[in-house]
Amino acid sequence: MSLANPETSAALSLLNAGAVRERAHRMLAIGLENRLPNFRIHLDRMDCTVDLVLKATRKAYPTFDVPFHSRWRHFVTNGDNRWATIADRTSWPDPAARARAEFDLAIVSVFLDAGAGPSWRYHDPITGSAIGRSEGLGLASLAMFVSGAFSADPLQPLRVDADVLANISVADLERGMQVSDINPLVGINGRADLLRRLGTLVASRPDVFASHATPRPGGLFDRLMMLAEGEQLPAPTILTELLQQLGPIWPSRLKLGGIALGDCWRHHMLTTTDVTNCLVPLHKLSQWLAYSLIEPLQTAGIRVTDIDGLTGLAEYRNGGLFVDIGVLAFRDAEAAKQEHEVTSPLVVEWRALTVALLDRVADGVRRRLGLDATSLPLAKILEGGTWAAGRLLARDRRADASPPVKVISDGTVF
Repeated sequence: MSLANPETSAALSLLNAGAVRERAHRMLAIGLENRLPNFRIHLDRMDCTVDLVLKATRKAYPTFDVPFHSRWRHFVTNGDNRWATIADRTSWPDPAARARAEFDLAIVSVFLDAGAGPSWRYHDPITGSAIGRSEGLGLASLAMFVSGAFSADPLQPLRVDADVLANISVADLERGMQVSDINPLVGINGRADLLRRLGTLVASRPDVFASHATPRPGGLFDRLMMLAEGEQLPAPTILTELLQQLGPIWPSRLKLGGIALGDCWRHHMLTTTDVTNCLVPLHKLSQWLAYSLIEPLQTAGIRVTDIDGLTGLAEYRNGGLFVDIGVLAFRDAEAAKQEHEVTSPLVVEWRALTVALLDRVADGVRRRLGLDATSLPLAKILEGGTWAAGRLLARDRRADASPPVKVISDGTVF
C-alpha cells in the first residue's frame, strides 16, 4: 500500500487524536452558529455542568487525587483492586512480562466493553453482587482472563493467545459473561466477532505482535517500547499505533485508500475540499484503550507524555451529561423517543459535540481549581468527573439509567 496514494495519506490523517479534536471543534463551531440539523447548543448551561462535575469529583475523590479514566478502575470493587492483588503475587520474569499480560488484559477487556444494555448483570462470585454495565463487563472479562479462557497454555493462564481469540465462539463468551435468556447482553455476536478478528490479525502480524514470543495482543507492548525515546512515549503515539495496527478488525466501517477508518462516520455539515469530505473520526474504543495502556507502560518504567493530546471519549455517559443538563437540546423532541443507528447524522453530531464540549468542561474545571492541564489532565476530569456526572443524571432521570439518546448498538462502538 503506497503512501504516495493521496487517498491513503488522507486516510492516515484521520487516524490520530488531533483529527478527532479538530473536527469535533469544527462541529461545535457550526452548532454555535445554530446550523446543525439535530441539536441546539446552550452554553449558558456550561457553568451548571462544571458545578456538577466538580461535585461528582469531590464526592469520589475528596483530596482530588484522581486516577486516570481507564479500564483499570473497573477491576476495583468495594476497595478490592483485584488485578493489582493478582499481579503483585505473581512471579514475573521481568517488568516487560507483566506489561505484556496487562496489555493482553486491557485490550481484550476494552474490546468487550461496548455498552451492555440495561438488563445484563454479572453475578460476582466473590461478593455475591449483581453488577451491570462497564463495571460488570470489566469484572467478567477479568475473571475470564484469570481463569485462562484466552490462553493456549494451561500453565500460563495470564495471557491472551492469538489462536485462542481467532477461534472464540459466542458460546464461550456467553459462558464467561453469564449471558442467558434472562440475562441478555447487547451485541454478544458482534463482540465475539471482534475478538476473532483481533486474533486473526494478531496472528498475521508477527512483526508487530510476536517480536518476543508467540503472537499475542500484548506483543504491542514491545512495539511501543521500540517507539519510546529516552523511556518517554507521547500518549497520541499510543493511539496512532492502535488505530494503524488494529484498524482492520473493525467490521462494517468506511475505508479510504484501502485503509479501514474504524470509528469514523459521515456528517454532511462537516465539509472539506479533499477526499475526507464529511468524515468525522471519533475513535472512542481505541482512545479508551489508549488511556488504559498508560498505566502498564508507567509500571514498566516508561514516562507517558502529552496525555492531554488524547481527547474526551465520544460515548453515552459523557454525551448524555450534555443532553440531560441542557447544554445540548434536540431540535425535534420526537428524536429523543426514537432509536438511532450509530451511522445516523444525529448520533455522529452528538458524539462529535461531546468531544468538543468535554474540552470546554475541562477548561472550566481547571479555572475553578486554579490548576493547569499538567496537574489535572483531561483523563482525570473524565474519571472524576464527566463520566460519573453523566451516569448520575441518567439515574436521576430514567429508571433504567439509560442514556438520553437511544442508540442501536452492535457491541463494537459504545
